[in-house]
Amino acid sequence: MSATLYKKIGILVAILALLLAFWLLDLAQYLNLGYLKESQAAFAVIYSEHRLLVIAGYMLIYITATALSLPGALILTLAGGALFGLVTGIIVISFASSIGATLACGVSRYLLRDWVQSKFGDKLQKINEGMEKEGGFYLFTLRLVPIFPFFVINLVMGLATIRLSTYYWVSQLGMLPATIVYVNAGKELGKIDSLSGILSPGLIISFVLLGLFPITAKKLLTRIRNARKEKS
Repeated sequence: MSATLYKKIGILVAILALLLAFWLLDLAQYLNLGYLKESQAAFAVIYSEHRLLVIAGYMLIYITATALSLPGALILTLAGGALFGLVTGIIVISFASSIGATLACGVSRYLLRDWVQSKFGDKLQKINEGMEKEGGFYLFTLRLVPIFPFFVINLVMGLATIRLSTYYWVSQLGMLPATIVYVNAGKELGKIDSLSGILSPGLIISFVLLGLFPITAKKLLTRIRNARKEKS
């Protein structure tokens, strides 16, 4: 076997080992709102004493979970909002999610692209033609209006011809509005101390934004597309 094949097998084995450890150790139990709520006070104390260490650890967990397409990105985002607050949370999660997404895209490209090209070359060609025509705007649309789960976009885009550097900055820009909304929701959820807290104005506004975001983004993209057509 070639050295490249050995590398691919090694990466695949490492990924499978991490996924197996995730399920065997039942780490999913820590990615739920109940656990986060119970541990919120303890996390807050640790964060106040070791801010940089907590941020680095959080980013490592977020990047790993995103790169491996593990469930729990939403819970981690809400937890980041509750722990770090709005501004720090947005910065930390924006970079962590974009780095993780780019790693997932790169791994998908390295492990699967040659095989998919040989089996479904005609279909992959259509995707590449769409990317060449629309450029990063196509990816920006997928990120801004979350029609498909983000981990699906990461894996599929790994099979396209888009440069990873372009994939990174377009993903970070496209995911930023949703990141802001979810971090804000997490910040408000972190303030709930009783059932009456559920009706806090800030929390209501957060969920209203969550509901209006897809519609607003769709209308915005329609206007951008129309403007592009008029210029051409």
